[in-house]
Amino acid sequence: MIEDKNQQRTSLADLGEFGLIDHLTKHIEITQKSTVKGIGDDAAVLDFKSKHVVVSTDLLVEHVHFDLSYMPLKHLGYKAIMVNLSDIYAMNATASQVTVSIAVSNRFPLEAIEELYAGFEAAATLYDIDIVGGDTTSSTTGLIISVTAIGEVNKKDVVYRSGAKPNDLLVVTGDLGAAYMGFQVLQREKEVFKVNPNNQPDLDPYTYIVERQLKPEARKDIVKLLKELKVKPTSMIDISDGLSSEIIHLCKQSNVGAELYEDKIPLDPQVISTCEEFNLDSTTIALNGGEDYELLMTISQEDFPKIKGNPNLTVIGYITEKERGMHLVTRGETLVPIIAKGWNALNDQ
Repeated sequence: MIEDKNQQRTSLADLGEFGLIDHLTKHIEITQKSTVKGIGDDAAVLDFKSKHVVVSTDLLVEHVHFDLSYMPLKHLGYKAIMVNLSDIYAMNATASQVTVSIAVSNRFPLEAIEELYAGFEAAATLYDIDIVGGDTTSSTTGLIISVTAIGEVNKKDVVYRSGAKPNDLLVVTGDLGAAYMGFQVLQREKEVFKVNPNNQPDLDPYTYIVERQLKPEARKDIVKLLKELKVKPTSMIDISDGLSSEIIHLCKQSNVGAELYEDKIPLDPQVISTCEEFNLDSTTIALNGGEDYELLMTISQEDFPKIKGNPNLTVIGYITEKERGMHLVTRGETLVPIIAKGWNALNDQ
C-alpha cells in the first residue's frame, strides 16, 4: 500500500481541547435506554434500574501495547473498545456504554485522531453501545488510550471467576493462538521493511491471523448463545493474557485444580501452518500467546448435552480438586504443570 505523502494535516493546537472534543463527538448518537445523559455535561448519567452494573477499564500505551508502524489507527480504535467489551461479556453481562480518553503528542494531526475515533465509533455502532464521555490531553510519549466499559446484568445471571467446582467442564470459545501468530507475522514484515522499504509484504496467506491481531472481536454472541441454550457458566474469564494464565486465575479464585487436554485445544489451520513456518510449538502459542479475547468458562456436566456439538464451544478439560493441581495432559498422556507464561505488560520492553 503506497502512502499519500500530501495528506492534509490539521494541527490539534488550532482546535484546542474543547474544540477537538466537539469535533470528534459531533456525530455520536445515543441509542441505549439506560443512557440518560451522554457527552456534554460534567458526568454521564445512567439509569440501570434493578440490574447490577459492571465496569471495566483498560489502558493501551504506544510501544507497549501497540505499534503504529503496522497498526492502522482505525483498527486501533476498534481494538481498544473490544479489549474492554470482552471483560464485560466475561461477566455474562451486556455492555451498554463506554468512556474513551486519549493522550496525544503533537506529531498527530487532527486527521489521524479522526481515524482513531472512526474506529471507536465503528465498534460502538456494531456492538450497540453508547460513547458517553472521556477526556483528551497532551502526551510527551506518544499515544495513550484509556477506555472504560459499562454494562448491566441481572443479579441471578452474573458469572464470576470464583464459581468453578470439581468435575465441572472447562470450555473455550473459538480458537486460540491466532492473534499472537498474526503479531509474529507483522513483526517479521516490519523488520523486512526496515531492510528494504521498497518491499511490499504479502499478507494474503496470513489473512485470518493478522485480522485476529489487528481487529479482534469480543464475544458478545456467546452471552446471547448461553442464554438461548439455558446454560449459566459456573465461572468465566476472557482470554487476554493466554489460556494458561486464565486457567490459573480461575483455579485460584475458585480454589480448585484443572486438567487441560492438549489434543482438545482448538487451533485454526492457519495457526498450525504458521507455527510450523516459524518453528514454534502450536500448543505453547495457544497456552501463552494471549490477545485472543475468547471466553474461557466452566460449566456443570449436567449442561454438557446443551452445548454438545455447538461449533462455538469446545470442551478442553475439566476441574479437579485443588490438591491435584493444574496440569496439561499431553498427546502422549504425560501430565505437565500449567504455569503462567502469558504476556506481561510490566516486563522490560
